[in-house]
Amino acid sequence: MEFFIDRDLPVPLRTQLQGLIEYGIACGELVPGETLPSVRELAEKIGVAPMTVSQVYADLKAAGLIDARPGSGTFVTDSLHARQAGRPDTSALHRHIDELIDESRAMGIRSAELVAMVSSRVFYRDSIGSRMRIVMIGLFPDATASYARVIAARLGRGATVEPLTISAIERSAEARARANSADLAITFANKHREVTTLVPNTKVVSVSFTPSEETRMALASLDSLASITVVSRFPDFLPIMKSGVQRFAPHVSEVLGATLDTPGLDGLIARSRVVVYASGAEEIVARLPDGMQAIEYRHAPDVADIERVVVPIVRDAGMLTPPASGDRTVTDIEA
Repeated sequence: MEFFIDRDLPVPLRTQLQGLIEYGIACGELVPGETLPSVRELAEKIGVAPMTVSQVYADLKAAGLIDARPGSGTFVTDSLHARQAGRPDTSALHRHIDELIDESRAMGIRSAELVAMVSSRVFYRDSIGSRMRIVMIGLFPDATASYARVIAARLGRGATVEPLTISAIERSAEARARANSADLAITFANKHREVTTLVPNTKVVSVSFTPSEETRMALASLDSLASITVVSRFPDFLPIMKSGVQRFAPHVSEVLGATLDTPGLDGLIARSRVVVYASGAEEIVARLPDGMQAIEYRHAPDVADIERVVVPIVRDAGMLTPPASGDRTVTDIEA
């Protein structure tokens, strides 16, 4: 992966570097086991103080995304084996039930309501037959629903895939109960630890995400004279997003970058012919002049990672079947 800092962006250098590595891991640019440059090497390469790199590495290590081995260097972590631990035995199941009872009481859910919730879930599971129930946990409802559809299309009738957002799980007892009763949760690599904390009763795996085919085609088809403003909600995503736009539209010479909070954003937009906005920054569309082209920079789960990480789990459960034409494997529930 190419490490870089864009000093033209209205984002602190430390935030840029941390976001570059985090999203590099989430998007498959940095793979488990890959060696990262030393603090001094990276500082010299991108032109920042070694302390900046050291602080970023410390934060990423605390998040469980990288690790340092004395004498060997710094590596992207691989916790796949820990995440693929076997199913719990009956004693562990009892502990999970006790935890669910304690959690429901802390939320103010009465015992009768909890029993009804469990009974309705059992009825639902019985009604759909022997299927693995998977939740795709993302950040934004529309994008997460599209991720779920991609995964469901690959897994076929042996699994249902329900989209849920992190914010929905945090604010809704029902959404949290649905996530904690799933057989498997899928999320981004850089959100794995957060999601594991939110859904302790569910096995969590992460897959890489790449810009969707629609996004790549839209960028590749732009006129070479077009000027682009790239807009993200999150400052730490902006550097890697701008780099991606430049990769898929290398023929466009002017690519500016901004967040929704950047002062003078409307002036930047006025200088451009096209706005490319990240998922979650859709509100920018309402601010565009009539007729201005807007392209969503949307990601999609990496098919190779679905095959490598998710398919073996579903297959081992004996539930992998070919998808049938018109078969709906994404549930209708969205929070």
